[in-house]
Amino acid sequence: MKNSRRRFIKNMAGSSAAVAFGGLASGFTAKSYRNIKGANDRVRVAVIGSNGRGAGMAATFAKQANTDVTYVCDVEEKARQKGIDAVKKTGKDAPKGENDFRKVLLDKDVDAIYIAMPDHWHAPATILGCAAGKHVYCEKPLAHNPREGEMSIAAARKYNRIVQMGTQRRSWKLLTEGINELKGGAIGKVHMAKTWYTNARKPIGVGLHTAVMPGLDYDLWQGPAPRMPYKDNVIHYNWHWFWHWGTGEALNNGTHEIDVARWGLGVDYPLRVNSTGGRYFAKDDWQTPDTQLITFDCPEATVVWEGRSCNNFKTEGLDRGVLFYGDKGVMLTGHDGYTIYDEKGKVLKEIKSNAVIDGRNTSSPGESLDAVHIANFLDSIRLSKVPNADVAVGFKSTLWMQLGNIAQRTGHTLNIDQANGHVVGDKKAMELWGRTYQPGWEPKV
Repeated sequence: MKNSRRRFIKNMAGSSAAVAFGGLASGFTAKSYRNIKGANDRVRVAVIGSNGRGAGMAATFAKQANTDVTYVCDVEEKARQKGIDAVKKTGKDAPKGENDFRKVLLDKDVDAIYIAMPDHWHAPATILGCAAGKHVYCEKPLAHNPREGEMSIAAARKYNRIVQMGTQRRSWKLLTEGINELKGGAIGKVHMAKTWYTNARKPIGVGLHTAVMPGLDYDLWQGPAPRMPYKDNVIHYNWHWFWHWGTGEALNNGTHEIDVARWGLGVDYPLRVNSTGGRYFAKDDWQTPDTQLITFDCPEATVVWEGRSCNNFKTEGLDRGVLFYGDKGVMLTGHDGYTIYDEKGKVLKEIKSNAVIDGRNTSSPGESLDAVHIANFLDSIRLSKVPNADVAVGFKSTLWMQLGNIAQRTGHTLNIDQANGHVVGDKKAMELWGRTYQPGWEPKV
C-alpha cells in the first residue's frame, strides 16, 4: 500500500497546495473557496458511497433542477456500478465511476460531494471535501467521534463551505409546522421527550478471516481507521455494529429522533447522560448494544431514547417516533406530520402527509422527503445561506448520541459542560472523545 500511495501522490504532484490527510495534494486557491454560485447556476455533485442509500440518493440528486451527478465513487466495483445505473435510470448521462474519491476532489468542476460512506469516513471525507473547495452533504452521523465533529465544523468555517448533515427531518414541512406549534405552546410547557427506534435485525455470526471480496479495495475502505484483518461478516452493512468503524444503532438511526427532540426543546447540550443496555440477542461478533436506553437530563426536561435493534414491537403504532409531553397535552411526531392530544388523550389536531421517504410509506403519489432536504442543500449553495441541518446543528445532535455511547462504554453517568458539550472531570470518558488513526491518515484542519 505504501508504494501505491507514493505513486498516487507523485501523479498529483503538479498541484500547488496540500490537503493534510492521507498524503494527497490538491490545488485550490483561497479565491475558489469563497466562490458562491448564483441562484440559477448548475451544481455538479460527486456521490461518494453507493452500495445502499447512496445509490438511491444519487438518483434523487440527479432529478433535481440544474443539478448533475458527474461522479459516482465507491471502493467496491459492484456498488459503484449500482450508483451509476441509478443515475442513468433517471434519464441523465452516466456519471464517471471512480474508486478513490480523493481524485475527484482534484476536479475543479465538482461543486459538491454527497457522503454515504461508513461512519469512520464521514468526518475525514467532509474535512477533505471542504479543504478542496467542495460543499458537503454528509449522511448522519456527522462523525465517528466528537473530536471529528469539532474538526468538521472547523473545516466548514475555515474554507467557507456549506455543510449539511442528512437529518432530513429538518426540511420536512409538516414536521416543521408541528415543531413551531410546540414552541408556540400547543401542549404547554414540555417536561419530557421520548424517542425510539425499533428493528428486527438478525445475528451476524462469527466472521471468518477470508480473502477480500472480489472488486473491493479494502485498504481504502479502511482509510483512516487502524488496519484490521478482513472478515466476511463486516462489509457491506455489519460494520455499523463494530466500534472500530461504526457507532451502533444509537447513531445509525437514533440521531434522527434525538435531533427532533433537541429541536423541539431548543436545547444545545444535556446536563447529564446515562446509558444502559447491551448485546443480548445473540453471541456473535456484534459489539454495540442491540438494546439501549439513553437518558438525557436537561435543564428543564428529560429526554429518553429507546433503541431495540432486534425487537420491532411498535410504540404508539410506529417503529420510530418522538413524543413530547407537556403540562397541557402531548404531541406525537418524528414523521412528516404530527398529532396533538389533550391531557386526557383526546385528539385535538392530526396532520398527515402523503410525502415519500425512500419510496415507502405513501398512500398516494407525493413529494420525496429526501428531495426536499437535498433541495435545501442546493439552494444554500446557490444563495450562500445556512442550510437547515448546518454542520453545527448536526454536530450537537450527533454528539448527544455519542455521549450516550460513551456513557454506555464507561458504565457511568456523564456530566456535561454547557459551554461546549465536553464531559466534565472524567478522564476515562474523554479518552473516547477522539480515536487513533492509521499512521499517515490523520485528518487535519
